[in-house]
Order: sequence, then structure tokens, then C-alpha cells
Amino acid sequence: MGKHDMKRGISQRSSDAGESPKHYASTNLVGKFTQSVRRIVQDVKDEGSPSGMSREELLETNERLRAVRLRLEESYDTAKKALVNLMNKYGDSKSQRNIFNRYPMLKLMIKDVIRLETQYWTLVEIPKQEKLETVPAFVLRACSIMEKSQKSGEGVKTSAKLAEEAAERRERMERLETMTTAQIEQENTQMINDLYRLLKKYTGLRNLIRELKSEYGNSKIYPIFPRYTMLKDMIKDIMHDPDYMEVCHEVDN
Repeated sequence: MGKHDMKRGISQRSSDAGESPKHYASTNLVGKFTQSVRRIVQDVKDEGSPSGMSREELLETNERLRAVRLRLEESYDTAKKALVNLMNKYGDSKSQRNIFNRYPMLKLMIKDVIRLETQYWTLVEIPKQEKLETVPAFVLRACSIMEKSQKSGEGVKTSAKLAEEAAERRERMERLETMTTAQIEQENTQMINDLYRLLKKYTGLRNLIRELKSEYGNSKIYPIFPRYTMLKDMIKDIMHDPDYMEVCHEVDN
């Protein structure tokens, strides 16, 4: 090997040795930057919420609101369908001109509705909102009451049903995991507002059913002719009530 070759070899080794620290420094810099970004993302996810609730508490509230809404929607749909069916049957009964034939029809269609009041497991109980109670406080209190009430007739869930519910919950948790604490709280706030509106609509329908039950019971002391008119008025009062008119045209999914 000539002198020039030896010099080139020494120069090359010196160059490689000189680049190595720079290469490692660059790698360390990228690694530190990546870790820094991850910490920032985690800090954003774990940042405190305006309400003071922790991320875990917000996740738990999110699950509670979803579960209660499903339960409330069932009762709401049951009450709404019962009253809509009452109006449809009342309209159909108009074709019957004979009072003695129509009278038992009116009694039967009303009984079909007020029977819900005796089936305590069919419609959930909702508390009244206190005057100074905020919307979030009222909704969460209503949630607690509905969670404590056991729904009769549900029976034991099959393993397939339990597996399906577990899979759905995992999907929800995975979606929430990608969200920041502030975003989760914002979603919870929207869910609370939506649930509050549903609670109000359901309470309105439930009160109509309660009043119908009371009026129907009080009318039993009257003979057929005045009571026939009273039964018709009971149904027409519901038909024109704002609480019923607000929801009667809703399209079921």
C-alpha cells in the first residue's frame, strides 16, 4: 500500500470517527423531540376540566349519560306511542255513529293508555326539578334515580349479548381515548343538555297519562250519556295539549 493510500485510509477513518458523535447527537435530538411531543399530547389529554372533574370522572359520567339516555328513550317512546295510538283509535271510532257501540270503544282505548301507570316497570320515574337546581345537577340526580330503579322483565343476559355490549363499550372507550379532557367534557355537556330536553318532553307525556288515569277514574260515578261526553273530552284535551302536540309528529327511527 502506498503512502497516498495510507493517508486516504487514515483520513477516511478520521472522518467516520468524527461523524459518529454528530450522528448520535442527531438521533438523540429526534428521540427527545418525540418524547416531548408525547408528553405535550398526554398533558393536553390530562389537563384539568373547567368543572374540576378528573379525566376518569368525565369518562364515567359519559358512560352513565349514555346508559340512562337509552333507558329513558325506551320509556319516552312507549309513552308517546301509547298516546299517538289513542288518537288514531279515537279517529277511527268516529265512523261508529251508535253511542252504545262507541262508548265501550272509548273506554277500552283509554284503558290501554292508563294501564302503563299500573305497570311500574314500563315507565321510569323522574324527579321534579327544584327551583334553584341547575340543569347539570338535575340531570345527574335523575340519572342516579333511574340507575337505582331495576327494570323488571329484562331477564338474564346471554353470553352473546354481554360480549356485544363489551365490544361496544371498548369502541366507545377507544374513541374517547383519542379525545382531550376538554373535548370529553364538552361532549358530556352536550349530552346533558340533550338529556334535559328529553326529560322535559317525557315528563310532559307522563303527566298527561297520569291526568287521564285520574279523570277516567273520577268519571266512573256518572251514567253513560254524560260520561260518554267526558271520555271524548279527555281524549281531545290531550290531542290539543302543547306537550302532546310538540312530539306527536316526530318520526320514529
